[in-house]
Amino acid sequence: MSSRIAPLILSVLVSGASASDELFFADLPVVASVSRLPQRLADAPASVTVIDREMIRASGVRSLNDIFRLVPGFQTFAHSDTAARVNYHGITDDNDFSPRVQVLIDGRSLHSPLFRNGMNWALVPVALEDIERIEVVRGSNSVSYGTNAFLGVVNIITIDPSLVQGSSLSASSGSQGVRDYTLRTGGRIGDNGSYRLTYQETKDEGLDDDYDWRDSYRNRRLDLRVNYAASISDSLELHLGRVDGEFTRGRLDTVTPPVVDTRNPFRALDESSLWIQTRWLRTLEDGADFSLRYTFSEDRGDDSYTHPSRPPGYNEVNESGDWGRRHEIEAMHNFSPIDKVRLVWGASWRHDAVSSKTMLHDRGTETRQVWRAFANSEWKPSSWVTANLGASSEYDTLAGNHLSPRASLAFHFNTENTVRVGYAQAWRTSSIFAYRANYLSGPAANQVIRIGNPQLPAERLDSWELAYLGDWRDWRMSLDVRHFRERVSDRLMIVRTGASPIPDSEQSIQDITMRGYEVQFKWQPLEMTRVLLNHYSIRIDSRFSENGQRILETPGSNIGASPDRYVRLADESAPRRSSSVLLMQKLPLGFDLSLARYWVGGMRWTRNTSVDKYARTDARLAHTFKLGGKRGEIAYTVQSLDGAHVEQRKAGSQPNQRTVDRRHWVSLSVDF
Repeated sequence: MSSRIAPLILSVLVSGASASDELFFADLPVVASVSRLPQRLADAPASVTVIDREMIRASGVRSLNDIFRLVPGFQTFAHSDTAARVNYHGITDDNDFSPRVQVLIDGRSLHSPLFRNGMNWALVPVALEDIERIEVVRGSNSVSYGTNAFLGVVNIITIDPSLVQGSSLSASSGSQGVRDYTLRTGGRIGDNGSYRLTYQETKDEGLDDDYDWRDSYRNRRLDLRVNYAASISDSLELHLGRVDGEFTRGRLDTVTPPVVDTRNPFRALDESSLWIQTRWLRTLEDGADFSLRYTFSEDRGDDSYTHPSRPPGYNEVNESGDWGRRHEIEAMHNFSPIDKVRLVWGASWRHDAVSSKTMLHDRGTETRQVWRAFANSEWKPSSWVTANLGASSEYDTLAGNHLSPRASLAFHFNTENTVRVGYAQAWRTSSIFAYRANYLSGPAANQVIRIGNPQLPAERLDSWELAYLGDWRDWRMSLDVRHFRERVSDRLMIVRTGASPIPDSEQSIQDITMRGYEVQFKWQPLEMTRVLLNHYSIRIDSRFSENGQRILETPGSNIGASPDRYVRLADESAPRRSSSVLLMQKLPLGFDLSLARYWVGGMRWTRNTSVDKYARTDARLAHTFKLGGKRGEIAYTVQSLDGAHVEQRKAGSQPNQRTVDRRHWVSLSVDF
């Protein structure tokens, strides 16, 4: 049994040393993000898109969220006065964060109690140059990672420090104020250790300001990772860093003449995140291993201003602040209890704390604790079938107990063709703010803007899928097709449940059904040519839940005033169809050319805005060189080659659309 497990584990650990072409088109890659067991894609209980370093570089992205345009079923938009978001299968909310897809970097969740238990895509803490690969699990994975993995998982795996020897410097300059700088260094620590240290600053002037809004963007990140082999069986990892960003918020009250809205003035939004993670990994006999991980993170936000019409004690407004902290401990054991069966099981504890003088007025620091136990097993009784069974149990001091099971069967008709059927159930609990909010505009009882809902239920997901995976190595092709039916019960949103002065609160309002299919095709027709083609189609239908119907029938409620807005937000929260193609071509004399084309259907990101279908083309031309013994690359990248389009919101009664226009820049990188 150990002879079969060891190569799988080894291939995951040394994947950074593999050539990206081999990862893309040779044997199906080994992934560990689905069950937390290293598995071939054909054995995994969910569909996975693997994005390697070469794809990231060829796509020409500056912001990590843009890479998910190449993943079927995902939606994103360019950063403007609103932070970029990344959603899977829609279900957008009226907030700046994405809470239903878990995002991890080397096992650390990027979701924060300050950011409504979601992911702040304006504070990505890793440089693109430090990413080895991204494993995107297209389908619920709460079994392995908890409630935030409600619809899927993005697992970012960074480059092993042992592969970074020496220093590198890169810089980019271009239109719309693009100014990016990256310095990275790495080396040995004695005979058994290695480190990687990266500092990066990215800056631009944002989209062209239009009508009543302004935007700008600046990020700085510092990232250190250290690996140390304490013995033949024991290894230690240390990962720490900080990222901070400065953006613009606010509105004009009138455009002609330009007068600032004193209730929402132009101001800086300052956000930051710092973290430290340690991990101990012990290799046991027969291919087993045990790991123990501790993570601490702290996030802060500040866009404070003085509201002109509120009394003292209530007029200092900071809806983005003040801070959130998270401690997490996780233990995991991976082993083979009997022949042909592999098992991973573990447990974790998490402590979240958040403080906000505005959103939690007079409540001080609010906390929650979450205990979780999980297990996933793989059984291969013969060469033509793989069974996966898993479950997790989670207790939340704010939301109670929830059990998430998953089961799948994969039938291998031969080494090239696999069909998989599966079912998963998942739950998503909301943020501390949803349960405990206390946002006041004054001391009177009728001056409560938002209040917590301690009886808030969790969203429930029931997901069924039928998938096909083709791996035709002789033709250097692979095909991944997934048909899904997902039902979300008790979808949560912030609404007013009756006539003013009843405050806003988070409520369960809808049941949503999503059905459709995803296609991912990879092909290497020539030695120097690679093609990635993605397409998906989805239909979303919603109806008001029992609680939503009650709110609908209550005079003065938001839903009762405009129920069609809530229906459209659900039903149109993802494009009916979306496609992308990426062409990577190696040219003579050290040149590389890549072209990416995206077709995205119309959709809605919020109740009050919509966007029409659009197409976008990005291109990158690069040349690698050697000069004086140093290796380098110079590249020219252009985004939105075919001109202006709208990705987030089109113009309504006012010309305030967020127009994404052509942006281009030149990059130079040198290795020392």
